[in-house]
Amino acid sequence: MENNRNFLIAMALSIAVLVGWQFFVVSPRMDAQRQVAETSQAQQGSLQTPQTPAGTEQSDTAAPSGRESVISSPQLPLSEDREAVLASGQRIPIDTPQLSGSINLTGARIDDLRLKQYHETVDDTSPTIVLLSPEQLPNAYFAETGLIVDGKGPVVGASTKWQAPEGARLTPSTPVTLTAEADGLTINRTISIDDNFMFTVEDSIANTGGAAVSVKPYGRVVRYSKPEVASAYVLFEGLLGVFGDEGLKEVKYSAIEEDKKDAEPTSTTGGWLGITDKYWATTLIPEGSRPFNSQFLYLTGQRPHYQTEFVSDPIQIAPGQTATETTRTFAGAKVVDIIDGYEDTLDIRQFGQLIDWGWFYFITRPMFHALDYIYKLVGNFGVAILIVTVVLKLFFFPLANKSYKSMARMKTVQPKIMEMRERFKDDKQKQQQEMMRIYKEEKINPAAGCWPMLIQIPVFFALYKVLYITIEMRHAPFFGWIQDLAAPDPTSIFNLFGLIPITLPHLLMVGVWPLLMGITMFIQMRLNPTPPDPTQQMIFTWMPVIFTFMLASFPAGLVIYWTWNNTLSIIQQSVIMKRNGAKIELWDNLKGTFRRKPKTSSS
Repeated sequence: MENNRNFLIAMALSIAVLVGWQFFVVSPRMDAQRQVAETSQAQQGSLQTPQTPAGTEQSDTAAPSGRESVISSPQLPLSEDREAVLASGQRIPIDTPQLSGSINLTGARIDDLRLKQYHETVDDTSPTIVLLSPEQLPNAYFAETGLIVDGKGPVVGASTKWQAPEGARLTPSTPVTLTAEADGLTINRTISIDDNFMFTVEDSIANTGGAAVSVKPYGRVVRYSKPEVASAYVLFEGLLGVFGDEGLKEVKYSAIEEDKKDAEPTSTTGGWLGITDKYWATTLIPEGSRPFNSQFLYLTGQRPHYQTEFVSDPIQIAPGQTATETTRTFAGAKVVDIIDGYEDTLDIRQFGQLIDWGWFYFITRPMFHALDYIYKLVGNFGVAILIVTVVLKLFFFPLANKSYKSMARMKTVQPKIMEMRERFKDDKQKQQQEMMRIYKEEKINPAAGCWPMLIQIPVFFALYKVLYITIEMRHAPFFGWIQDLAAPDPTSIFNLFGLIPITLPHLLMVGVWPLLMGITMFIQMRLNPTPPDPTQQMIFTWMPVIFTFMLASFPAGLVIYWTWNNTLSIIQQSVIMKRNGAKIELWDNLKGTFRRKPKTSSS
C-alpha cells in the first residue's frame, strides 16, 4: 500500500508539474493575448510590424549577406487605411460561401480575403476574420504567382497589369480569365475557386515572339507581420511545407529570424509550402508533375517580412507554341474534413499535416474524429466530450475493473499490514518483505491502483491538443455560460459568478466547472483510506485545491471532461469496492477531514 501511494503521489506530482507549466507560464500569456492573438492571426492589426513613416518607399528584396529572393516587387507607399488601399486600384470581387474579398489586377495577387463563417469573438455580430491584406498595409499578407524568363527575371509578376472582362466576379460557378502581355508572351490566366478555400490558377502561355523562350513559373506567400504566437509549446505557427520524400518541414518565426534563411533551395517534385497560424493558413501547391526549387526566407529590408517561395523548372516554349501551368492556392480555415478532402481528391501529399496534430497524432487525431463523429449526431461538442468519456470508460473497463478490485482487496488486508508494521516497527526491511508476502498470498498487485491515472494522462493531453488546435472547437458552445469550449470558464467564484461587477486578476478566475472538478477530485480521493504519513495526508488534502486553480485557466471542454471522468470513476470505484466487501471510506474520511483535531496538552 505504501509503494502504491508513493507511486500515485509521483504520478500526481508529474501531472502537477506539466499543468503548472501551463498555469504559471503559458496560460497567463494566453489569457493576456487571447483577443490579440485571434485578431493578429487574422491580420487585423494587432501585429508586430516595423515602424515606418507613411509614404516611405520600401524594398522587397533586401536580404542579409547577399541572400536574396529571386522574386522582386515594386516599391509601394505604406498606408494605414485599408479601404483607401482597396479602392486605389482595379480589383475583381470574390464571393463564395466561405470567402469574400478581391483579387488585385496589379500582379493578379490574392491579397484581400475575409472568412465569412468566422468572427473575431463568439458574438456573431463581431467583425469577420481578415486573412489576407494588400502590400501597402502594415499587416500585409498575400499570395502571388508569376513567370520568370531566364536573364530577364519576373516578366509576369507583382507589377504586371492584367486585363479582365467587364463586370468579372469570381464565384464557384464563374471563373475569371485575365490577360496580359510581356516580352513576347501572351498569358491567359484562368482563376477558379471551389465552395471552400482552394483557388486554382491556370496559365496558358503563348510565345508570340520569333525565338524560343525558357519560362519558369513561380509562386510565393509573403507576410509583412508577425502574429503573437499564443503558445509555441503546444502548436506550431510559422513557415512550413512538404517537399517530395523529405516530408514535413517546419520553421518557426523565431528560428528564421535568427538564421534569415532556413537552407539553400532544394529541388523536389510534388508537395506544397506556405505560412500557417493556429486556425488559418495560406499555402501554394505547385503543379505536381514538374520539379521545383523552394526556400523559406526572412528578408530584412526596410520592411522585414517572411516569405515562402518556389520556382519551377523551366518550360521551353517554341515560337508560336503555347504551354500551360497550373498552381493551386489554399487560403482559409484549417477545417479537418476540408483539408483531408483536398489531400485525397487533389492528391496533395501529406496536406493533412497542415493541421498540427503533434507527436502523439496517433492519439490526438482519432480523439478528434471520435468527437467530430458524435458531434454530427448530437450537435454539441460538449455533449460529444461527455459521450466519448463514457466510451473510453467502457473501453478501458476491464483494466480499470481489475485495478479497482486490487485496490479493494488492499483495503481488506489493511488490518494485517498495520499489525505487521507494529510487529516489525524497528525493521523496515522486514516490513517490506512481509508486505510483499501478504500481497503475493492475497494476489494483490500494489501498482494496480495507478492504472486509472496512467490511462487518463494521454487522454487528457490528446483532448487538450484537440481543443487547442482544431478550428472546429473554436467558439463551440456547450450549455449555459460556456459559449466556447476552447476557452476557460468565464465565471469566477471571487466575483460571485458575475454578480459583483469587478475585473479579477487571472489567478482568481476560478469558475463553476473548475470548482465542480475540484469537488469530484476531492470526493474521489476520499474514497481511499487516509494515508498514515502526515506529508501524504497534506498532499492528498490540498491536491484538489491546487488542481482547481490550475485547471481554471484550461479550456472549459477539458475541465468538463475531467469533472465527468471523475464522476464516472467515483461511481465505478464505489460499486466495485462494495461488491468486493471493502469498506467505502468516503464518509469516515470526510468526517475526519472536517473534524476538529484535539489539542495536545503540554506538560
